[in-house]
Amino acid sequence: MNSQDKKHMYEKAPTAVICLSPNSGGMELATIKLAKTLNEYIDVTLIMQENKFIHKQCLMNPDYSHLKFETISFSSNLSPSIIFKTRQIIKQNHIKNVIFVGASELKSLYFAFLGLNINLIVRHGTTKSNPKKDFFHKLVYSNIAFHVAISNHLAKNVSYIVPFGKKTQLTTIIPSMPKECSTNKKESNEKLQLLHVGRVTQGKGLKEALLACDILYKNNIDFNLDSYGGMSDKYKNEFENFINTLEYKDSFHRCGFTNNIYDEYSKHDIFIFPTKGEGFGNVMMEAIAHGIIILSFDNTAITNFKEMGFHIHLVKDASVDRLRDKLSYIVNNLENEILLANENIEKAKLTFSPEREAKEYLELLN
Repeated sequence: MNSQDKKHMYEKAPTAVICLSPNSGGMELATIKLAKTLNEYIDVTLIMQENKFIHKQCLMNPDYSHLKFETISFSSNLSPSIIFKTRQIIKQNHIKNVIFVGASELKSLYFAFLGLNINLIVRHGTTKSNPKKDFFHKLVYSNIAFHVAISNHLAKNVSYIVPFGKKTQLTTIIPSMPKECSTNKKESNEKLQLLHVGRVTQGKGLKEALLACDILYKNNIDFNLDSYGGMSDKYKNEFENFINTLEYKDSFHRCGFTNNIYDEYSKHDIFIFPTKGEGFGNVMMEAIAHGIIILSFDNTAITNFKEMGFHIHLVKDASVDRLRDKLSYIVNNLENEILLANENIEKAKLTFSPEREAKEYLELLN
């Protein structure tokens, strides 16, 4: 069924996906992906900040060249430019549904939507720490129809942090894979191959992963640990000093950022990702979907992947000793663990499918 047939089937009102962030991280990429996914089924207008990352992606990335978009230029989160330009876009495109990804600009959008009878959905993808239940936030959040959390962990966080209007509902919609998995077959390695994916900074677990590898070195197990992700400038000196203390530092390879991370999963045996916490954990989803062995701390949204029924290894949060012990167990049972991890692939195709995500959002739209 082509896109036009799908749109005739669902017959939903025109919808805007709004993210006004200037940044270039996971939230911004998730916004573009969501707009692309929903555009197969409904009339979507993507609204973004002018000349920032999302705008540049829509202009230069061929994957998004077909998306209809509008831009807004503004200098502050509470801005007349956001209010009046958004209101103009909504009216001109006869938009009745809005999916907002973010937080800071919601106060401007409250005024932009006044009197327009908008079905407003707010997607939550990061853990928030400070409750927003003062009078002004209660007003701003009062007209939201649905809060959408992307994990059960975040659903609990949203319930605690943000105010709910009289008719506001909370639901959880798990994100889908950004693109199809690599078709590369699992490689058979003579040397144990470990993989970490994520920015090299505090909290993403690379230091803990390296400390756990001490058990491999002490047991004369030949290994490589490859790390893919950009380096935080503030963390660089501290991390390099730490690396120089390791007797097995030559087994570690910092590979930097890559656009082809999917091709790396089949080259490695174990994905080790002892993060201090994730709102969802996109790299966990991708690793699981590629059938690689997973080892991580048991915390935040990482726990939810176990609850989904995937075969993964989670150890006591922040315990490098438990991480080290579980790594040793996996290595001693490597052939069986590879088979068990491979069974995750078929389940992941259903759990993380774009069709499933789209249909769950469509149920919320007018």
